Amino acid sequence: MHIWVDADACPAVIKDILYRAAERSKIPMTLVANKPLRTPPSQFIRALQVERGIDVADSRIVKDLKAGDLVITADIPLAAQVIERGGHALDPRGELFSPETIRERLTMRDFMDELRASGVQTGGPPPLAHGDRQRFANQLDRLLARVGRE
Repeated sequence: MHIWVDADACPAVIKDILYRAAERSKIPMTLVANKPLRTPPSQFIRALQVERGIDVADSRIVKDLKAGDLVITADIPLAAQVIERGGHALDPRGELFSPETIRERLTMRDFMDELRASGVQTGGPPPLAHGDRQRFANQLDRLLARVGRE
């Protein structure tokens, strides 16, 4: 397994959890972003800077992804591509996407896009709460433990 992080929009507190998990589990992790990233010194953690542009980081993750890899992203279309390619997709709020849930999330995303396009103010997601961080850490631990047993 390799952990990929859609790092441009990933909250710092989630990155910190991921840094500790990569070290503890000795699983390689790559943070992909279109800006320079600071990462702790580690043989398991690296940052990959890609060109600026819409979905450039997403495209790079999908290109390098292998079945069984884990991608950390709040980007629903990217999560759908990850699942389609046999990977695992985990939201920074702790939601592990499945083939069933990703279809629902894509439908809701498209509906919200239509509302916004028609002028309806939909607002964004609420700030990341402590419970979100805890759910993320717990879900990540479960995933990494499962991989350790396989």
